[in-house]
Amino acid sequence: MQENPLDILKTYWGYPAFRSVQEDIIQTVLDGKDALALLPTGGGKSLCYQVPALCQEGLCLVISPLIALMQDQVYQLQKRNIPAAAIYSGMPWSEIDRIFDNAVYGGLKLLYISPERLQTEMAIARIPKMNVNLLAVDEAHCISQWGYDFRPAYLQIAEAREWLPNTPILALTATAKPDVADDICRKLLFRRNAERFQKSFLRDNLSYVVLKEEGKEEAMIRILKKVAGTSIVYVRNRRQTREIASLLSRSGIQASYYHAGLSAKDRATRQTDWIQNKIRVIVSTNAFGMGIDKPDVRSVIHLDLPEGPEAYFQEAGRAGRDGKRSFAVLIYHQEDVDRLDKQLEMQFPSIQEVRQVYRALGSYFQLATGGGIGDSYTFNLIDFCKIFDLYPGKVHYCLKQLEQDGWISLSDAVYRPSMYQILVDKEGLYDYQLKQKKYETVLKSLLRINAGAFHQPVPIREDRLAQFLKMETADLVQIFQVFKKDGILSYEEAVDQPQLVFLRERVAVEALSLDHKLIRERQIVQQTQVDAMKAYTVEKTCRNQSLLRYFGQDYTETCGICDLCLARKQKEKGSQEIREQVKDMLQKSSWNEKAFLSTFSILKQEIVGEILEEYAEEGWIKRQSGKIQWDTKSGDDS
Repeated sequence: MQENPLDILKTYWGYPAFRSVQEDIIQTVLDGKDALALLPTGGGKSLCYQVPALCQEGLCLVISPLIALMQDQVYQLQKRNIPAAAIYSGMPWSEIDRIFDNAVYGGLKLLYISPERLQTEMAIARIPKMNVNLLAVDEAHCISQWGYDFRPAYLQIAEAREWLPNTPILALTATAKPDVADDICRKLLFRRNAERFQKSFLRDNLSYVVLKEEGKEEAMIRILKKVAGTSIVYVRNRRQTREIASLLSRSGIQASYYHAGLSAKDRATRQTDWIQNKIRVIVSTNAFGMGIDKPDVRSVIHLDLPEGPEAYFQEAGRAGRDGKRSFAVLIYHQEDVDRLDKQLEMQFPSIQEVRQVYRALGSYFQLATGGGIGDSYTFNLIDFCKIFDLYPGKVHYCLKQLEQDGWISLSDAVYRPSMYQILVDKEGLYDYQLKQKKYETVLKSLLRINAGAFHQPVPIREDRLAQFLKMETADLVQIFQVFKKDGILSYEEAVDQPQLVFLRERVAVEALSLDHKLIRERQIVQQTQVDAMKAYTVEKTCRNQSLLRYFGQDYTETCGICDLCLARKQKEKGSQEIREQVKDMLQKSSWNEKAFLSTFSILKQEIVGEILEEYAEEGWIKRQSGKIQWDTKSGDDS
């Protein structure tokens, strides 16, 4: 018997009602139909599979490529007393085995799994034995080579239909053009009665602004001083995150930085501080923001051109989820456009370059030809490049090529705590204590921490235990290694690095082949995305219209709140008032031109710039060394 979805929502999440199309999506999958849900960032996608999972017997199997997001959702569900777990690269096999057992015997309501783990022997053996009430495919655009983040491992998801023939599939994505949406339904073998739900991508409270500036950092500071509230500033690389955060701090704007290279503890601390408004601005690479629930972000600023509208729409969409006026500002100059074109060329390395990196991977992991299939390794890109004298930028794209051809899978940095399990019974442990008196205190402490360690792997914080025992953490780790060697316990140290999985057995480098047809298709897709991003920057009518047009949504009206729409309104209604204001200010004193512009709102600055140009051409103002002043010799009438 099914429970009422609204009752589940109120009981576990405390919300009085569903948003928009959520209820229709939930009812569709509860009726046993397949569904595609196209919901923009912040549209509440996760509830569309979490609620139906709790409405009926069995569990929901969620496939997602985003490990950090899986970990966060499992944590949030467990806080609500909903049994959930996640399986992804880099986990000990014993832990994966335990989670699968728990799922088979009904101990879970939601099981998250990364797509490459879906193809392991353990998954193929266990999943058909589970009572799966729904198969949810998150980031479903990854299944289409016409999508902006194609992942070959997604193509194998349809095989799960053979294991679970009566289970409905719910595919979810925040960004998919019509051809990609059709491809998703085709690749997932949707049944004839499948339904498609699409919420408009229009954000009527989000003001899109594009500024072409030589001094991008100065423009950013002007905006942050004009627009109050929390903000995300996106930059291209890790070095810039530190530099820009430091610049903002020196300018009196509270800021910190975030990127995947930070430790899990630092990432979590900075994210929490920002969510709790202890930090106003977070400067980040695109590693930040996925799955974060912070509705009151007032501005998202990009200091570099994103690779395409899909990425930009997702990142910009993190502003203003509370429905209040917010700003998505893209600041660029011509060098950024040139860089985007060069980056497109780099994204498709030669077969020789790819083979060089593939050979180096085999050496790095000491992998024999014919071996490695399904093996997962901690991977440090910088260390790898130093050892083999390779350029990180080029290696990154070679790895992406190997990933898109199905040779490897590479995750972002993921944190897994240290785990241990006691492998002997209590009597055996007591005998060991008698023989090794010097370890007695450590062993007794382990038992006090978690008695469940006799039955399954459990997490441990070595630093905290070492502090309690008044010893160095490194010395405690050495003792654990002794216990492991003596067969007393299993012990896996914490992981806080990206994970690389070999999806096929290692072949001789000459035998490494690439799908050239797929590469050509990907080149077309990414050229289209770059062209669309450049077109967005020079749009003349309406930014919102430009984005909606790209995603195949007809929107004939202008949004009325982007920089172009507001500039048009200002010109129609108030340009004469602004003209008089500019004249009055310049007649009273001379100004630094940039400082003068900053006294106006960001949406008026373009108009003021045009007025200054007109006054200069007409001879009413003088410009010298960055300063402007009214030319009194020209008279007083304009």
